[in-house]
Amino acid sequence: MKQLICMKWGEKFPADYVNRLYGMVSRNITGPFRFVCMTDRPEGVRSEVECKPCPTVSIPEPHCNRGWRKVSLWAETLPEMTGDWLFLDLDVVITGTLDGFFTHAPEKNYLVMQNWTQPGKGIGNTSVFRFRIGSHPYLLDKLLNQTDDVFGQFTNSQTYISKTVKEIDFWPDEWCILFKTHCVPLWPMRYWQTPILPETARVVAFPGVPNPHEAVQGRWPAPWYKRPRKFIRPAVWIESYWRG
Repeated sequence: MKQLICMKWGEKFPADYVNRLYGMVSRNITGPFRFVCMTDRPEGVRSEVECKPCPTVSIPEPHCNRGWRKVSLWAETLPEMTGDWLFLDLDVVITGTLDGFFTHAPEKNYLVMQNWTQPGKGIGNTSVFRFRIGSHPYLLDKLLNQTDDVFGQFTNSQTYISKTVKEIDFWPDEWCILFKTHCVPLWPMRYWQTPILPETARVVAFPGVPNPHEAVQGRWPAPWYKRPRKFIRPAVWIESYWRG
């Protein structure tokens, strides 16, 4: 049984993002799978998705509702969940088979996407990672019990996990890419060239903005003084993949 998990809290992403993610998973996986969404707002989520309460982290605002909340997955136990799980952020677009994410390096208990904004520095992007429940509970314990020290040393949860976890490995580079890094043409070519999809990509991550629904329309939200550089043409190919 292949096991996948996502998280949705607050109002940033509607239920439609969960439903589309499930649809993409179902078209790009073979054999039976279990799909869990940890959420505080299960309304509107399709029935095939197993919704569970979204865990919290007892750290100060606004950190408790940012990426740091995902560290809760490193608890010693999670309700009715065991073994290895593939985590996917809601704002990813799946463009190829996911089967390899379950069979690649099966002995490893933490595999993560390369952080392409800091390549080669041993930092993972937690948009796509596989983890074994209960394998590294000290990550959550340290965050909760040494919060000031953690925040004093690390500006985000991805760097904290990467520099604190006792074991880290990365997916093959060509599997997981960033939309803004690998798909969007360099400036000023982005004014006349459309964002591309590399053939070997299996998951395209959209940290920050634009989100998939914006990129498909050619919108890149930004302050007025940044708009000349933050320009993209519509990435119409997203429509072929990003659907329920």
